[in-house]
Amino acid sequence: MMYTKIFSWPFCSFLLFCFLALTSWTIVLKDSDLLEFFSGGSLNGVLDNFRHIYNSQISGQSDPAFLSFESWYRAVFLSFRTLLVSILAIGLAGFVALLTFASGSRNLAMEGNSPIRRPFSSLIFYLLRALYTVTRSVPELIWAMLIVFTMQAGIVAGALALAIHNFGILGRLCSEVVENMDQRAIRSLRSSGASSAQVVLYGVFPDVLPQLLTYILYRWEVVIRTTVVVGFIAAEGLGRQLRLSMSWFHYDEVIVLLTCYVALVIMVDIVSGFLRKMAA
Repeated sequence: MMYTKIFSWPFCSFLLFCFLALTSWTIVLKDSDLLEFFSGGSLNGVLDNFRHIYNSQISGQSDPAFLSFESWYRAVFLSFRTLLVSILAIGLAGFVALLTFASGSRNLAMEGNSPIRRPFSSLIFYLLRALYTVTRSVPELIWAMLIVFTMQAGIVAGALALAIHNFGILGRLCSEVVENMDQRAIRSLRSSGASSAQVVLYGVFPDVLPQLLTYILYRWEVVIRTTVVVGFIAAEGLGRQLRLSMSWFHYDEVIVLLTCYVALVIMVDIVSGFLRKMAA
């Protein structure tokens, strides 16, 4: 009995993961200068760069950006637009995922007396699963580049790039939640002759909705971090201005933008945590 537990598949998978992680870090530490990052010379170099930025701005004709009210006001405005992009993206991704998760769940689409009574329910299931895989496999930056080729850069382009990628993630997560839920309510409704909509609305949705909302809010926390990176391509919000400031070597503006970005991430984390507690 003990022999079976030790050599079970979960334990063997854990050992394989540890082996791959240790091997990877050994190669990285051997072939790179990663350890120098934690040395005292690295810290001194960072402090020297900050002194250089401050002195170069003070010696100039204009005040540095981090001492200018106008710079902070512009950064806060760009943070608001970045927040809009993240809300639009997660709202669109979550809405489409909630519309399709039933057809993408194996226990609803393929097993037993399916409540989704369509001639091609199996085909729809496999198409949705393939769509979930493709959309989440392509990074947000690649989606942003493809979208910018077909439409004007801006809030909509950035939101669509983030929404497409997160739709695949949320769709797969939502469908797996339904597959792992207690099936007794579904069987009871099926045996009583409930329709497709009744099974989903009364047997599935009330049970899994809190967990689905939790996943959506978790992804929102990830989206707000990725929005700045997508803004490099979609030319919107903090990402666009951060790219321009770095290109012009205006590092004082970079400090202001990064400060607002960190504050925005912390705010979204707090709001998301509060909403998750309400949904639980």
